[in-house]
Amino acid sequence: MGAKRKSFTPQYRRDAAHLVIDSGRTIAAVASEIGIGEQLLGRWVARERARMDEPPPAGDINERAELERLRAENAQLRMDREFLKKAAA
Repeated sequence: MGAKRKSFTPQYRRDAAHLVIDSGRTIAAVASEIGIGEQLLGRWVARERARMDEPPPAGDINERAELERLRAENAQLRMDREFLKKAAA
């Protein structure tokens, strides 16, 4: 019997692809760093770049803007909470 194939979540694939896209490092360097094959990571990067180039559906524009606003607000609230935790200690 052969070894069981690894299974990666869609979020892991997007994150791995963004390590290449956002950092400007080579696919080979990132692939060896995270322990996956170069060809596999190359396919993930190509898919993510194609997905990023697609225009968002018309109904999603407002939802995307609100999501960005909520993420920023969430980050601010986390920083405030951390500050208050330290101040209370």
